[in-house]
Amino acid sequence: MTPSARPQPLRSPEPSRRVLLTTGSSDAHTWNLVHLQLFLEEHGHSVLNLGPCVPEQLLVDTARMTSPDLVVLSSVNGHGHQDGLRAARALRADRKTRTVPMVIGGLLGISPEGAETRTAELLDAGYDEVYADGTPPTALLRRLAGLGGACTGRAAA
Repeated sequence: MTPSARPQPLRSPEPSRRVLLTTGSSDAHTWNLVHLQLFLEEHGHSVLNLGPCVPEQLLVDTARMTSPDLVVLSSVNGHGHQDGLRAARALRADRKTRTVPMVIGGLLGISPEGAETRTAELLDAGYDEVYADGTPPTALLRRLAGLGGACTGRAAA
């Protein structure tokens, strides 16, 4: 393949956003985080990937320091619901992070039963959107495009 024939990264026509990417404290998976990070970066966004097994206080502290435009919590282990509730409560309890937009997605429960209840609880806890397992990552691009305003991060407000 010649250099001119290489595929070029896709660039979003929207402004670049700062994304804080994480898993819950019980989720040790990394492949999902790497996949999402590369996808978002290829579309022109800046991503800080906290890695697996992120304690809630580390998430809050990092969000306070970085003022992300969006917090994305990805779950693969089936305990995203419990981890997500703790993360949302911690972020929403802090005055500097309570308005940061948050989304969660992936395997949020270990069985399909109760999915609607889990989704409602996560939305009630403060998530702006809950993505079911199998939702394509392009949903994140739509969320980022819909943030509006300057790219300064809402946590600083």
